Amino acid sequence: MRSTERAVRRTAALLAGLVLGTMLVAYGVADRSVVGLPTAAGPDNGSSQPALAHEQEQAWVGSTLRRMTVQEKVGQLFVSVAYGERADAPDQRNRAEFGLDTAAELVGRYHLGGVVYFNWTSTLGSPQQVAELSNGLQRAARGSGAGVPLLISTDQENGAIVRIGPPATLLPTAGDLGAAGSAEDARTAAEISGRELRAMGVNQDLAPVADVNLNPSNPVLGARTFSADPAVAATMTGAQVTGYQRSVAATVKHFPGHGATATDSHVALPVVDHDRAQWERLDAPPFRAAVAAGVDVIMIGHIAAPGLDPSGQPATLSPVIVDGLLRRELGYHGVVMTDSLRMQGVRDVASDERIPVLALAAGADLLLMPANLDVAYRSVLAAVRSGELTQARIDASVRRILELKWRRGMVDDPLVDLGELSSVVGSPENRALASRLAARPVVASPPEPPASRGGR
Repeated sequence: MRSTERAVRRTAALLAGLVLGTMLVAYGVADRSVVGLPTAAGPDNGSSQPALAHEQEQAWVGSTLRRMTVQEKVGQLFVSVAYGERADAPDQRNRAEFGLDTAAELVGRYHLGGVVYFNWTSTLGSPQQVAELSNGLQRAARGSGAGVPLLISTDQENGAIVRIGPPATLLPTAGDLGAAGSAEDARTAAEISGRELRAMGVNQDLAPVADVNLNPSNPVLGARTFSADPAVAATMTGAQVTGYQRSVAATVKHFPGHGATATDSHVALPVVDHDRAQWERLDAPPFRAAVAAGVDVIMIGHIAAPGLDPSGQPATLSPVIVDGLLRRELGYHGVVMTDSLRMQGVRDVASDERIPVLALAAGADLLLMPANLDVAYRSVLAAVRSGELTQARIDASVRRILELKWRRGMVDDPLVDLGELSSVVGSPENRALASRLAARPVVASPPEPPASRGGR
């Protein structure tokens, strides 16, 4: 039945694209943007699509945007936690935090753009449980509001940050991959993680970490990073973006670079004291490599960088850094995601009500884990109604989010086949590949961190 449904959807999309193309010719429309199609010079964010496929994407995105209410559009901007092992099972933590019983109700109430999984939310158990939960949440999204599928994400970095353990395949840390020096191995590791995540219904990995390991005293990075050498980190970051995006959306983090700090942004606002020239030399290369590789999502860190924005605002809330540096100077046209808005690094400088509005005004698209979802959602709605955030600004973010969901195949069929789990997650082939990667020798001693170690 599901294969028949997929075929029907593909046929409908194909017909829509053909009809739209015929209309363009028949009516002599020169400005493709008036019908929601890309201009000839428009970027595709690294995803090479045939012209017809791209027109199908834009036809769906345009028609979806036109029929969405402002409430549904604002909901697409939020990625929230949810509690419980099943989408339809009551969990008292959902009641305590959201005033709702189930994760499915949460998705429907706020028209969420995404849900993020953690062990502490009881959303990550066996592969079967994760896949069933993912399918349940996608059905809830499909059955409410605009019917837009969810981004479902987790931090599966491998090494210190592994949200889904065995039987999922265990892979080398980023630090081990960087020390081994093989971009092919880094890409292979990401491919394995991506395949296994997608089989469980997780379609976005909050990885890789693109920060350069510039400060050995950094309390939160270490082996999560590829190297203290910006060139090595850049090569590995680009390779992993390519590997992940064979199956899932990759998310490089934490722009503009968290590696030179000695402060954990979970508890305070780190300050990086690099000037612009130092940033270009030390922090920027992995992010430039990610942009060149067509990365789907870049996560903004709660990091003050006075050398880039003299205001001292955390990057999350800085138009100079997000809209100016990342989008205009680095030429990034994909989705920008904040780090968790529950972290003290951003909550020390603005209220929970103002943080989401300021982040959107700065250029963010996805708002991760607001401290109070209802307050955040209502504050963005109020900002739209007052004109502080324009409809065009919201539409621009929602368009990027919808394009991502189409590009990664979530629109065609967001559900996963439970019968394929055992042949993908922790498969003998994946485990054998992981063993070979772990056995690779270190090609050279890790380089000493560069002299500048801002943030001390």
